[in-house]
Amino acid sequence: MNINHHKGTKVTKETKNICNKLSREIIGAAIEVHKTLGPGLLESAYEECLCYEIKFRGFDIKRQSPLQVRYKDINLECGYRIDILIEDKVIVELKTVENIEPIHKAQLLTYLRLSNKWLGLLINFNESVLKDGIIRLVNG
Repeated sequence: MNINHHKGTKVTKETKNICNKLSREIIGAAIEVHKTLGPGLLESAYEECLCYEIKFRGFDIKRQSPLQVRYKDINLECGYRIDILIEDKVIVELKTVENIEPIHKAQLLTYLRLSNKWLGLLINFNESVLKDGIIRLVNG
């Protein structure tokens, strides 16, 4: 798993601890999904199964959560959607691509900044070993 930091959101130690615990649970759920399904399916299948696993573990989730873009003094509905938002704290972006590219990381960092969230996970299910497809990004 790769960890990347980006200047941005200021958070309390308590929030960081909560997010870190959530991160471990999310990664565990993702590994369970990958172990059961393996690579090679569509992103939507992994999203459905991961949401099931996370709900099963007792966490609140929002799927395809709309993300507004603030431009100067107005909010714009541009059609951006966060794949999964967990406990209104951690953003999870799912991919099923050959390689995670810099644009995928930039997308998640932008979502973190626009939503004022601290922690995001970029999970690529198209890996033989899922831990090779998990990138943890923080905004701050």
